Amino acid sequence: MNVGVIGTGYVGLVAGACFAESGNDVVCADISQPKIDRLNKGEIPIYEPGLEELIKNNAAAGRLTFTTDLESAIKFSEVIFVAVGTPEDTDGSADLSQVLKVAATIGKVMNGPKIIVNKSTVPVGTADLVAQEIGRHTQVPFDVVSNPEFLKEGSAIEDFMKPDRVVIGTGSVQAAEVMRELYAPFVRTNNPILVMDVRSAEVTKYTANAMLATRISFMNEVANFCEAVGADVTQVRRAVGADSRIGSSFLFPGVGYGGSCFPKDIRALAKTAVENGMTLEIVDAVDRVNSAQKRRMVTKVIEHFGGKENIKGKKFAMWGLAFKPKTDDMREAPSLTIIHELQELGATIVGFDPEARHTAELALRQAGSQIEFAETNYDALTGADALLIVTEWNEFRRPNFGKIAQSLNEPVIFDGRNLFEPSTMLRLGFTYYSVGRPAVKKNG
Repeated sequence: MNVGVIGTGYVGLVAGACFAESGNDVVCADISQPKIDRLNKGEIPIYEPGLEELIKNNAAAGRLTFTTDLESAIKFSEVIFVAVGTPEDTDGSADLSQVLKVAATIGKVMNGPKIIVNKSTVPVGTADLVAQEIGRHTQVPFDVVSNPEFLKEGSAIEDFMKPDRVVIGTGSVQAAEVMRELYAPFVRTNNPILVMDVRSAEVTKYTANAMLATRISFMNEVANFCEAVGADVTQVRRAVGADSRIGSSFLFPGVGYGGSCFPKDIRALAKTAVENGMTLEIVDAVDRVNSAQKRRMVTKVIEHFGGKENIKGKKFAMWGLAFKPKTDDMREAPSLTIIHELQELGATIVGFDPEARHTAELALRQAGSQIEFAETNYDALTGADALLIVTEWNEFRRPNFGKIAQSLNEPVIFDGRNLFEPSTMLRLGFTYYSVGRPAVKKNG
């Protein structure tokens, strides 16, 4: 099948590479000439395990090409996936300007019947807007389909190639059959392809993300409660997760969620509700709790050092900058909030992340800030007053604690991901603060 993907961001590149891997001829189009030039040289603009190899192999086989010529990509394709950005607008809603601009271009240049697929995360009613925009420019028949993505950064290839489910929103029997055929290679273990009306498909994406974000924020509140009453959230999490009605996924407390999906999708869902005359109380609370959680580590730092006035001149090592491991994505990363809050109090930060140095520099520059970057995680420790662990990269889980203690001015760790056991840290002579567990302090 001839497949077009418009937009070579995270979703577009993963979708294009995976569709090519299953034998389709795929053209990925983008208006950014520098990005397309890099892709044609075999340079991948994002970090995602397995993606670079997949793109290089399929490009070499001739099944995957990249272009800035949107017109030729549209005319080439039977199915066109729209995977452009839908960033958060100033009022919290999803900015659909890029989606509608692509829709207009499709309408102006399409040379025959097409299936246009909204792959971008868009609020309910967007398919109708896309259809109206295309219809303004053409009399050629077309179908607009909603096909939300459910990819986790760090495991996106696996998620696409072996999906839990595929959601297809359409009222067209023919479009549904084409989409079933396209996704058939990925559901050979009989995971469902769920065909539904367009609006239900659009709501499904936001509902799934809101549910996952709710679990995270709920467990973060429980963790804070555990700290207040002297309980251990790790024990609570294990016991609650053993309930088959609940399960253990997304029950890990931490420093709050970030990334490209949860924050903006939660706010867009809340905004859409307001536009439809209602308030989603739980969704609003999820966002508030998450914003507060990003600042909780800073509160612990302030309390440990005896007040805000004592933070000035302090130096902190930060392990992990990306919002989660196995990605270089800095969008809404909790590290940005923590860095900003500590720098406002006069502290300096030395950060290390295995993949996110370049994206962190860019994100901090855009926020009007900067930090020192270390070449290794241990280099960040030299002369620091404490270590802050923000992202749970595997290489941080079994460190050399002797080297950590020797490099820090005092053996103090603020662990935002509960990587270590408090009893172990006490035995090793550390003052150790984690999330939802009693703090342990050197010499009592």
